[in-house]
Amino acid sequence: MRKTALVITLFAAAAAFTWANAATVAYKATLGGAAEVPPVQTAGKGTAQVNVDSATKQATWRVEYTGLSGPAAAAHIHCGAAAGANAGVAVPLGDKFDSPIAGSAALTDAQLADLQAGKCYINVHTAANKGGEIRGQLAP
Repeated sequence: MRKTALVITLFAAAAAFTWANAATVAYKATLGGAAEVPPVQTAGKGTAQVNVDSATKQATWRVEYTGLSGPAAAAHIHCGAAAGANAGVAVPLGDKFDSPIAGSAALTDAQLADLQAGKCYINVHTAANKGGEIRGQLAP
């Protein structure tokens, strides 16, 4: 009976430890044309918030913008580049880009590591600015 109680206690402690160490972290960005590489002259601006559950690596996002040169044609999270550098698409933000853009996806270990290291950004693309019209580096 004592061994069973000890085993149950150890499992409960392990579960509590895992739950206590899991946290949702909010990453935010202010989006603008000056942050694009190269910089873009635009009246467009926006904000982004990406919440990530570190245990499940599930990310949810909300991106709001105004003033773009035309309709948004794409929006992505890019990982692997600090501010001032470009990286490939890591997470497409869906297929409907009217503001606000909201959605969720699972991140890979590498994407989560880049996000935690400040090497991920969000940008919104338009027909006039295919490489991106507004961009913001994600930071906690």
